Amino acid sequence: MDDSTTPNQAGRGLAKTAGALAGIKVLDLTRVLGGPYCTMILSDHGADVIKVEPPQGDEVRDWGPPFHDNDASYFIGVNRNKRSIALDLGQPQGKAVLLRLLRDADVLIENFKPGSMEKWGLGYEEVLSEQFPGLIHCRVSGFGGEGPLGGLPGYDAILQAMTGLMSVNGDAHTGPMRLGTAMVDMGTGLYAAIGILMALHERGRSGQGQYLDMALYDCGMALLHPQAANYFLNGKRPTGTGNPHPNLVPYDKYPTRSCEIFIASGNNGQFRKLCELIGRADMADDPRFANNGERNINRVALTLALAAAFAEQDGYELALRLIRAGVPAGPVLPVDEATAAPHTAHREMVTELDWYKGIATPIKFSRTTGGTRRPPPRFNQHGGEVLAQHGYSDSEVDALRQAGVLPDQRRT
Repeated sequence: MDDSTTPNQAGRGLAKTAGALAGIKVLDLTRVLGGPYCTMILSDHGADVIKVEPPQGDEVRDWGPPFHDNDASYFIGVNRNKRSIALDLGQPQGKAVLLRLLRDADVLIENFKPGSMEKWGLGYEEVLSEQFPGLIHCRVSGFGGEGPLGGLPGYDAILQAMTGLMSVNGDAHTGPMRLGTAMVDMGTGLYAAIGILMALHERGRSGQGQYLDMALYDCGMALLHPQAANYFLNGKRPTGTGNPHPNLVPYDKYPTRSCEIFIASGNNGQFRKLCELIGRADMADDPRFANNGERNINRVALTLALAAAFAEQDGYELALRLIRAGVPAGPVLPVDEATAAPHTAHREMVTELDWYKGIATPIKFSRTTGGTRRPPPRFNQHGGEVLAQHGYSDSEVDALRQAGVLPDQRRT
């Protein structure tokens, strides 16, 4: 695999080195979002991720429009840098192929229903840990395999509802609301990537792999900050506050003449500076706003006063003036403006390669840079290549194709 980039590709969020995880091989049997998001993080930083798809393919290839060559943006957004092979694990030959691919693998990640791998004779305790003692097996599931909800399917919005995240989003007018991004799925992907890296580090000492049990339920709960911390301390049920912060004031969205801006003042010094910069230094001396506790009590009055002060200001200019003076503030930008912003370009946070364009890796190393090495794969694009790499002859690959174990076209 050629990980090099040409000079005219530099500076576009592309990989310029082999990456911090070069030499790590990952078999990715996951679909949809949480697992693929995790493995894209690993592949961005040099891991060789082989995406093993079922004959039907990863269903998010259909989650569009928009599409590129019949693959939806939903799939494209989380599957760059991977190689794709399609395998029918329901056939004995498919399982045999997978076991051969695992011989030199470091990580296996899957998100089948708990018990599926065991049913196929591929369970970690009974089979994989015995044959591949250094293997790290990460399972992503909705609720784990045991317990009152064990084995049930997990979907991001349902987990947002069940873990309390939805209850603290929205406000009294809207009621509980789903977060606009699939935070439980993506959060689970992030936690899974961290767990895999921890397991790889520990394996360097012990020489042993291990099993990671990653549940969307657990990860959704882990994102409940500061609401859970508040509840454990004061016993009061948290509710959705909308844009305002439950603990800090002012911490809210305000209209201006040109755009909405968000202010996130975290201490008395920042609040005083804010008042001075908008020509309302008197507000900092008002006893109702003397400290964060008083500002919390008098939240409504302060919000009205700030909204009036901002109404005729140019929000873009005001937000920049505030943040440069040490007051956290920023314009509320839509996606098109955010991705086109000058600082986005400076940070190389949009990556392009051939037809592909996406959000780049946010992990910035000084030496082992990550980035885009290859666009997201077509279905089974690398099936023959991967099998040849693992010792299969051309005739053996053709036989697997003829048997339907290595399908070139997605089954409907």
